[in-house]
Amino acid sequence: MTIPSAYADPAEPALPKAPFALDAARAALVLTDPQIDFLSPQGAAWGAFGASATQHGTVPNLRRLMEAAKSAEIPVVISPHYYYPHDHAHGFAGPAERLMHHLGMFERRHPLSVEGFEGSGADWLPELRDLIEDGRTVVCSPHKVAGPQTNDTIFQLRKLGVDQVVLAGMAANFCVDSHLRDFVEHGFEVAVVRDATAGAQLPEGDGYAAALFNFRWFAHALWTTDEATAIMAGDAAARAA
Repeated sequence: MTIPSAYADPAEPALPKAPFALDAARAALVLTDPQIDFLSPQGAAWGAFGASATQHGTVPNLRRLMEAAKSAEIPVVISPHYYYPHDHAHGFAGPAERLMHHLGMFERRHPLSVEGFEGSGADWLPELRDLIEDGRTVVCSPHKVAGPQTNDTIFQLRKLGVDQVVLAGMAANFCVDSHLRDFVEHGFEVAVVRDATAGAQLPEGDGYAAALFNFRWFAHALWTTDEATAIMAGDAAARAA
């Protein structure tokens, strides 16, 4: 797809590009929140995110990334979002938490039960389910606001011997941005896939545009899905030669 000119990197960016050479032996593809509530017209947040997800081809691009990573034997790690009844009993919450609770996003009845889970907003997007449930994908415990500080994603990456992350998923200016920042602070090299995510379009502004600006400051590389899949395929071919 063509990236709108308003989002394209300038010909001579003020921020220098960082060198980033993908090494599949120490890399993982991390996807945040590949769930119905973000990515389906039936999802609770589609009204805010649907236009951006449709414009960027987020869902087919996520599938392409997962297929390319698995073909290249790059681990796929999912950092999901779930809320249980006890998460609604907190004495305070920020604006994004309040919105998610108000919309009923990512609701599950109990941490140890999947009753009512199948087909709910917390469930995997059907277009990605087979790749997530193939027995090879690492599914982490849920993050609770936006970043991996509250789950075991970094633990899983370290156990996999990973220090490079290809990052995509939902939402651009929220969970993707927060995971990016925390990964960088923990010493990972991170490449964000810019058209395998999407942002909210609200009266306050365009979340996707805001995220791209921040990605340029923190990410070691900013790729399209075409670039990311070609790089993963090239690395796999080089290792096979």
